Amino acid sequence: MKKLAVIAIGGNSLIRDKHHLRVEDQYHEITKTAHHIVEIVKAGYNIVITHGNGPQVGFILRRSEIAYEHEGLHFVPLQSCVANTQGALGYQIQQALGNELKKQNIQKKAVTVVTQIRVSKNDPGFLQPTKPIGQFYSGKKARILKRDHPDWEMVQDAGRGFRRVVASPRPVEIVEMDMIQTLVDNGFCVIAAGGGGIPVLENQDGCLEGIGAVIDKDFASALLAVNLRADLLIISTGVDHVCLNFGRKNEKPLSRITVNEAKTYLKQGHFEPGSMLPKIQAILWFLENGGKKAIITKPDHWEKTIIGKSGTHIAR
Repeated sequence: MKKLAVIAIGGNSLIRDKHHLRVEDQYHEITKTAHHIVEIVKAGYNIVITHGNGPQVGFILRRSEIAYEHEGLHFVPLQSCVANTQGALGYQIQQALGNELKKQNIQKKAVTVVTQIRVSKNDPGFLQPTKPIGQFYSGKKARILKRDHPDWEMVQDAGRGFRRVVASPRPVEIVEMDMIQTLVDNGFCVIAAGGGGIPVLENQDGCLEGIGAVIDKDFASALLAVNLRADLLIISTGVDHVCLNFGRKNEKPLSRITVNEAKTYLKQGHFEPGSMLPKIQAILWFLENGGKKAIITKPDHWEKTIIGKSGTHIAR
């Protein structure tokens, strides 16, 4: 039976720089990533791909804000923005990956699953939302938005204006898990849990309702990998290795570390919030809940990473 790898692609890694923000530019970057993904397939793995969506959700929100300001159109709910990016990015990854598989005469097909992920209404993240989204507003504009949207939380952001913040709850359950498992078992390359999944709550009747929140993509990927009993979790980032003292003269790249070593470095404050910290935390959760091995590195190093010649390898 083939080994299984869950591969988490960062949303920012799909955009080269501020001068290449168009959908066409994004697809160009995805085609390069698809080539590296196929190298993992050739190494003997079935694959499930997750992806970030931070910049892409930001674009949708900005369009929504402009439409609201100039034409009075309604805002697009955040959960719908996540769903939109799952479809749009899933389509691009699915097409690029399908084309690359065909070029290399590999008899596999890619498929995208629009994925809901249940969160707990008692998650502490809902008590104090901290995840900023959307643009900056003046105090007057923020008061108007708060009047029109009483459930929104608006905070002053470093003197640059007011900004909406939302909760970032931990994922509890992947709603479409049985569908994803069936597709994996039948040899499909599956794209799922995009943007951390669409956050949903279960109401008193047992029905699901979308909620305006953001689930961390790496934690959703770890939950997916545990549920699938994946052999490997790969989290892409913009650097070759995880480093101690990152950006300093005494910077030290890490090639192979254990769970205990990772915990020690985490306590010592080596990993920045919003950057490497959630990746390390997600990997530790994966490994402590049945996972075997995880790797952090750049996509163009995946070929070397699979054979142990690049990246940061973390194992139990």
